[in-house]
Amino acid sequence: PAAALPAWPSGPLPALVPPSADTAVSYSEAYYTRLTIHRWGSYAMLPLFVGQALVGQKMYRDLDTGGESDLEDLHGMLAFGVGALFTSNTVTGVWNLWEARKDPNERTRRTVHAVLMLAGDAGFLATGMLGEEAGDGRSNANTHRAVAISSMAVSTVGWLLMTDLFRR
Repeated sequence: PAAALPAWPSGPLPALVPPSADTAVSYSEAYYTRLTIHRWGSYAMLPLFVGQALVGQKMYRDLDTGGESDLEDLHGMLAFGVGALFTSNTVTGVWNLWEARKDPNERTRRTVHAVLMLAGDAGFLATGMLGEEAGDGRSNANTHRAVAISSMAVSTVGWLLMTDLFRR
């Protein structure tokens, strides 16, 4: 006689079921140190974005006067802060992502967060490159601004993903 086919599983697909409490992965002490650095750095992200947006908007309005803005130095310092923050958090985040690679708990959330933040990294790199030309006219400033705001939005979604709003 032919073998009976297994019954179709009921309920959520196995891949969507959270791993059991028996799944234990140990992390190094360095992991927790990097995680602390990463979290503290992330607290600076939104204030830097707000500062950059306010200063950038004022500079954008100053284009209409035809002169250079008195805020270029401040905008540059804030941009340096964003770059330093994203460099630090990329190093600590990727390093911890690698160490957590065998931990099935919240793997999808960690991975989506990492992809969004790396997209933000790329966007901020492009924003910086476009910044050199932003003072040369409205079109260049529009492109710089659009890429900056998009990068901030993608990064903010990635940041929000790791907050308690999305914890089970």
